[in-house]
Amino acid sequence: MDKLQNIYDHPDFYEGYRSLRENPVNYNVLLEHPALLSLLPDPTGKDVLDLGCGFGEICALCAQRGAHSVTGIDLSQRMLAAAERENGGRGIRFKQMDMSQIGELGQHFDLILSSLAVHYVEDFAALAKSVADCLRPDGVFLFSQEHPIGTCHIDETAPYWVYGEDGRALYHPLNDYGRPGKREITWFVDGVVKYHRTFSQLVNALTDAGLTIERMEEPLPSPELVAQYPFFEKEYHKPSFLLILARKK
Repeated sequence: MDKLQNIYDHPDFYEGYRSLRENPVNYNVLLEHPALLSLLPDPTGKDVLDLGCGFGEICALCAQRGAHSVTGIDLSQRMLAAAERENGGRGIRFKQMDMSQIGELGQHFDLILSSLAVHYVEDFAALAKSVADCLRPDGVFLFSQEHPIGTCHIDETAPYWVYGEDGRALYHPLNDYGRPGKREITWFVDGVVKYHRTFSQLVNALTDAGLTIERMEEPLPSPELVAQYPFFEKEYHKPSFLLILARKK
């Protein structure tokens, strides 16, 4: 897991990722981020933890909305330096830490968030247990991840989309969904590692940890967004993201 998360400190990967996120026409800005914010509980007066905080935008938002405290953790020094530079202050604490170690923070939280980071974690069941242990009663765990029907593919050379003669995507082949585990892909650089889990594994890990799932979302583009950017129509064949909100009773 450490090897993968540290890929963000690889200079070529970091610059590629940064360029992607700085482009306003990207899936994070137009699909994942709005969905996450639509599920975000009111952080006013709450202690908030962001797992894999990246550039710290969600940390800054929670602080602006009146959170009592905000802690953002990430394993990448480059990401944390950018977070301090761009979203520091406001009482936010940024810390270099693997999310599997959150028990070492010695603090309980009302809200634990994670945006597109848990698919980098090898043992999601252990993470869910750690999150539950760090949540106060009635606390919320809200996370997004790459959709399981997108993380499943083992053979990177196999077609990811099947296109018609007019160039439009017809469908997304589904391969190896029932074979959970490590996936190694090329994304900006070779050797990026992620982990595929089935829906049942995700749900069971959360419930086994004592969390109750209250909401799941698979965000889809609006007709207006598709009209403006036709490539988003592919989301109706294969959504890119899965979001889950779970609560500790």
